[in-house]
Amino acid sequence: MHFASDNWAGAHPKIAGNLVRHAGGFAAAYGASDLDNAVEKIFCEIFEREVAVFFVATGTAANALSVTAASRPGGLFFAHREAHLVEDECGAPEYLSGGTRLHPVDGELSRIDPQKLGAAIGQFDPAFIHAGQPVGVSITQSTEIGTVYSLAEIDAIAGICRDNGLPLHMDGARFANALVSLGTTPAEMTWRRGVDFLSFGGTKNGCWCAEALVVLDPAKVGEIPFLRKRAAHLFSKSRFIAAQFQAYFEDDLWLETARHSNAMAARLAGHFAASGTVRLAWKPEANEVFGIMARETAGAFQSKGAIFHPWKTPHGFAGEIGEDETLCRFVTSFATTADDVDRFGDLIA
Repeated sequence: MHFASDNWAGAHPKIAGNLVRHAGGFAAAYGASDLDNAVEKIFCEIFEREVAVFFVATGTAANALSVTAASRPGGLFFAHREAHLVEDECGAPEYLSGGTRLHPVDGELSRIDPQKLGAAIGQFDPAFIHAGQPVGVSITQSTEIGTVYSLAEIDAIAGICRDNGLPLHMDGARFANALVSLGTTPAEMTWRRGVDFLSFGGTKNGCWCAEALVVLDPAKVGEIPFLRKRAAHLFSKSRFIAAQFQAYFEDDLWLETARHSNAMAARLAGHFAASGTVRLAWKPEANEVFGIMARETAGAFQSKGAIFHPWKTPHGFAGEIGEDETLCRFVTSFATTADDVDRFGDLIA
């Protein structure tokens, strides 16, 4: 009963098989192979326009390079206070950007409140050199706690960015999960709303090691090719990242795996709702489910083979967690089975 993280899941067999298929022979290095070029064209088809694609190994690299691309002296990059960019990148954005500061913004259940974002940006007068200057905004889709920004919410944040002349970045480590949750298209969830840079994640959704920084308007690429090389993420054999994405996109495998993991999360939430020992903290909108239970009970479940993690209470949570209780996170993936979920359901019934 593995619910620790979608990072714990292995690679989808079709993706692993495509890596093996492309393992032999010779191909041009550093992104110049026929396979690299073919996959970049697939990205353009998916996003319904020409985009620039930069393969990297990790979501941290994609996020940090996005911040770096927007950076200027004294830069301030705005993100939700609990965003992965702020809490889980070990200072990589600040390090790679040469000192751009991440400025936290409040909002309930890990989504930036547009009004609070506008107020936060408004604190910084561009003429007041001592405070620094705003350079960008980031949203996480889906968020760290399994919630999803609606298209209207993205519109509102993008409007604030336009009013202030700032680029909008989307951390899409679980991009596919959010996409199928909203029932929309990549274009509608990104550039048609006003997103400029996208950290496009595949690793959590069945890839072995495949992430990309997607620049949704190639005119805004700037110095990203040099920044990626300087950050040590220009792969010589980048065709192996391309091979993963080729299988990921073929026959909409990426949407199939995301729908499955979301469905398993909904199934698990149903067990929580029917349980007398675990209560659902909030309704999951992607593939992460949060439950509240007694600490002793959590330990008992873990001793019986359930793998999950305690989690800190998010900003804006309106429920109650007793002193002897704990909030726990459960993450489903393409590899989660209905049997896994139902076994845990039997355990908590």
